[in-house]
Amino acid sequence: MSIDEHQTDPLDGLAETLDHAAAAMVAQATHGLSPATLVQAWSDWALHLAISPGRQLQLATKLGRKYMRLADYAARRAGDPDTLPAIEPLPQDRRFDDPAWREQPYDLLVQAFLLTQQWWHAATTGIKGVDRHHEDMVAFAARQILDIVAPTNIIAANPVLQKRIVETGGRCLIDGIEHLFEDMSRLARGESPAGVEAFPVGETVAATPGKVVYRNELIELIQYEPTSGMVHPEPVLIVPAWIMKYYILDLSPDNSLVRWLVGQGYTVFAISWHNPGSADRNLDMDAYRRLGAMAAIDAIHAICGDAHIHALGYCLGGTLLSIAAAAMARDGDDRLASVTLLAAQTEFSEPGELGLFIDESQLNLLENMMWSRGYLDSSQMGGAFEILRSNDLVWSRILTEYLMGERAPMNDLMAWNADGTRMPYAMHSQYLRRLFLDDDLAEGKYKVDGRAISLSALRKPMFIVGTERDHVAPWKSVHKIHMLSPASIRFVLTSGGHNAGIVSEPGHRGRRYSVLDRVEDGPVLDAEEWLTRAEPHEGSWWTAWGEWLVDHSSEPVPPPPMGSPDKGYPALYPAPGHYVKER
Repeated sequence: MSIDEHQTDPLDGLAETLDHAAAAMVAQATHGLSPATLVQAWSDWALHLAISPGRQLQLATKLGRKYMRLADYAARRAGDPDTLPAIEPLPQDRRFDDPAWREQPYDLLVQAFLLTQQWWHAATTGIKGVDRHHEDMVAFAARQILDIVAPTNIIAANPVLQKRIVETGGRCLIDGIEHLFEDMSRLARGESPAGVEAFPVGETVAATPGKVVYRNELIELIQYEPTSGMVHPEPVLIVPAWIMKYYILDLSPDNSLVRWLVGQGYTVFAISWHNPGSADRNLDMDAYRRLGAMAAIDAIHAICGDAHIHALGYCLGGTLLSIAAAAMARDGDDRLASVTLLAAQTEFSEPGELGLFIDESQLNLLENMMWSRGYLDSSQMGGAFEILRSNDLVWSRILTEYLMGERAPMNDLMAWNADGTRMPYAMHSQYLRRLFLDDDLAEGKYKVDGRAISLSALRKPMFIVGTERDHVAPWKSVHKIHMLSPASIRFVLTSGGHNAGIVSEPGHRGRRYSVLDRVEDGPVLDAEEWLTRAEPHEGSWWTAWGEWLVDHSSEPVPPPPMGSPDKGYPALYPAPGHYVKER
């Protein structure tokens, strides 16, 4: 008699617990990076390179030519101090901007480093047979290793740092050590970085007057007080990402998108998310849709009557809004007037360098790390973003604060960035698997209430913003909404990155954007063709959005009441509420 194949093994529970615990320990030790993926990537690259003698010959020849270029530059430089360099840094690489780097012998160190960097890029890319994901990981890892040994990080090779040491009599190094100890002490005590105390929430930032008019276990809905006698009847709902505190859009009064919108004559509502803990581990994507976006839409509809809603989603909040809007369109719910997405992806086949951290092995490790706590901590999440921009967020800080002894002055955006949030286990696992890994939303496989939704059902006017230097939601990925929805779309590409490009108030120096409209059911342009046809403008994209909102809004009327007690939405307490202050 055979053993029943459906019989439960008494060791199942113990085995699963041991596996979870072991993987969680590995994840903690590696900060969420999968050793298996790294080994697979390097092995894939090394083995294919080993069986490619022609490629090896090419790389050896390239290496020889680069040494010859370096020698030629050194010879020309000895006779002519103004000779042109053999290689220039990439446009985004600002490490060698100081004129001191053009003095001998430091210019030779820079040239040697840049030529080496260029050679390693050639060595880690274009090897036939290597999996694309593995190639990206190896190239990325090589860049990280090279950045560690860059001349800027070595006292003996950095003339700018040497000058600073001489000018301060070595005091900068002492100050740097003090900064390092202070930061380590604050981190150990779970305190915010130095200077954050100058930006108290509800006073300096998140200070636009308003009331919390609805609260459930996941959100507080803030309604902001009108500043004009008349408002457009269509209210604006802001759905921020729960990966961040909502007040990225309500920073100081002079760069608050919320305050600016209120001043443009709109009734503005914003979702403030609860900061989840271990008890919230089972909150999933559908919970965020139901208790977040849809609960807010229900409340606004009750307070403002039959007016249609201009819905805005930022980053992950924009992805959630697109899901909610597609489900509403499928079900015949016509309460939206328009959809605005800021740096928000709806198609994830090319997520940029963030995709380096997303494969089956990485997700297994991440899920086990979250399993032990029930959430992903902001420090773990922030670490991944810092690695993506290590030159700007890691090495430049080490150089400036810990070697040169100079503290960067804290500003509202930096203080907000330090005010981290957590991500519940179920939601984050679903988000990464169903959207990033499987691309269910773009492929029509994402289900809401047991039925598939399609972004092709979205026909409300759309205003989409991408940012030029976005490492979280690359603009070319954001642009792919054109291929998923037949709606009329005004697409804007603005200068800046994922955060600073969005916080782009009118009058902000150096801001620019490009814009191009696509009519409903109009032809689709790929990102490169869009870029060649888009019309460039100087200034803030906020003004372009404001003009677009007016075109899709009705004539102003008296403002609605603050909340609606008779419909179950009383004004509970002043903005910014309680959830935003949760730690």
